[in-house]
Amino acid sequence: MRRVLQMKLKILAKLILKKYQPLVIGITGSIGKTSAKEAIYAVLKDKQSVVMSQRNYNNEIGVPLTIIGAESAGKDILGWIKIFFSACKLIIWKDEKYPRILILEMGIDRPGDMAYLTAIAPPHIGIVTAISYSHLEYFGSVVNIKKEKQVLIENLDNKGLAILNYDSEPAREMAAASKAKVLTYGLNPEADLQAQDIVFNFTKGNYELSGLNFKLSYQGSIVPVFMDKVMSETVLYAALAAVAVGLYFKMNLVEIASALKDFSLPPGRMNVLPGIKHTFIIDDTYNSSPEAALSALDILGRIKVEPGANKYAVLGDMLEIGHYTVEGHRSVGTKVAKSGLDCLIAVGEKSRDTVRAAQDAGLDQDKIFHFDNSSAAGAFLQERLQAGDIVLVKGSQGMRMERIVKEIMAEPDRAPELLVRQGADWQDKGKIV
Repeated sequence: MRRVLQMKLKILAKLILKKYQPLVIGITGSIGKTSAKEAIYAVLKDKQSVVMSQRNYNNEIGVPLTIIGAESAGKDILGWIKIFFSACKLIIWKDEKYPRILILEMGIDRPGDMAYLTAIAPPHIGIVTAISYSHLEYFGSVVNIKKEKQVLIENLDNKGLAILNYDSEPAREMAAASKAKVLTYGLNPEADLQAQDIVFNFTKGNYELSGLNFKLSYQGSIVPVFMDKVMSETVLYAALAAVAVGLYFKMNLVEIASALKDFSLPPGRMNVLPGIKHTFIIDDTYNSSPEAALSALDILGRIKVEPGANKYAVLGDMLEIGHYTVEGHRSVGTKVAKSGLDCLIAVGEKSRDTVRAAQDAGLDQDKIFHFDNSSAAGAFLQERLQAGDIVLVKGSQGMRMERIVKEIMAEPDRAPELLVRQGADWQDKGKIV
């Protein structure tokens, strides 16, 4: 049934693209795809007719749905019939409002996925955010993950643009596979677009995120960028990718920087929320990988708390990283111990390696706690937290770490608005799309 649905969606999506011929921006990477997509949309939305993929619509069903302009009907057969009807209308009758630019996340789970997605929507601009250990169990090595994601860049023609994260060596190496012009970005001085003099700001008194600011350097020009609503290194890279896209569309650095000022991330991605008992929560529960967890811990380590307040790292299992599972969890545990944090709360069986590494790196046993599930960890935190404490909550989707955030947030009635995976399709364990 799914295979038939997938094939029908592919055919309809290809026919729509053939008729309207929008410019396709394809984004892939092990981390940071959604942040890059959102930042690019923020830069283009006031200048161009543009649509971006919603939620997790980055696979063989989600990408065609974005092209059609529809949401998944789940198990509702009538809903799918309506989607097919809408697609046919786009093909038969000209819709003058159809977007001129499509920003599409292109995710991979298994070999062949990227070839499938690029066959549906050949990209004009290809962006690779970073390559890491996500989905390692299906590919066997980071080299194989790189090869799969590189298909996006290989599919660009000589009139296109490859935008590559210079700081990720596997992504940087893809330049050799590109027929298109290449533009790199990163913190490294060798990158074409650089972020310099980065400052993270955190205002504790009003439960506010003051955000981050940095200097954007490109071809000898330097422009200050202020991003008042975000606190994440991932956002830096997302912003740089968005700058590269803006330059492609002939925007100048000043107007690009202005478009990024009010940029904010979707739920579950390093968002700061008020917690119970006048505490602070850094909600990074959308997903996790060793690289992303290390980055989040680095930022938590930089934040200064009031005397007597504590910094908690609440970390769930990181899934789908194959033979890197033990090493990945251990690297995170070591980082916790070396970041000067006051408490580690680990959730899940794989996170026992996080606990062991934190102990080996010198974190006191009385500062380490382990729980089998997120519900138990949330209940424990409710009792332990005190005013001024800052809590980072992070883990893979399957660990449902957002349940911990809901347990300790000051306004749990706003969970549908502020947290990930609050829809009806997440009431059970699985996803519809």
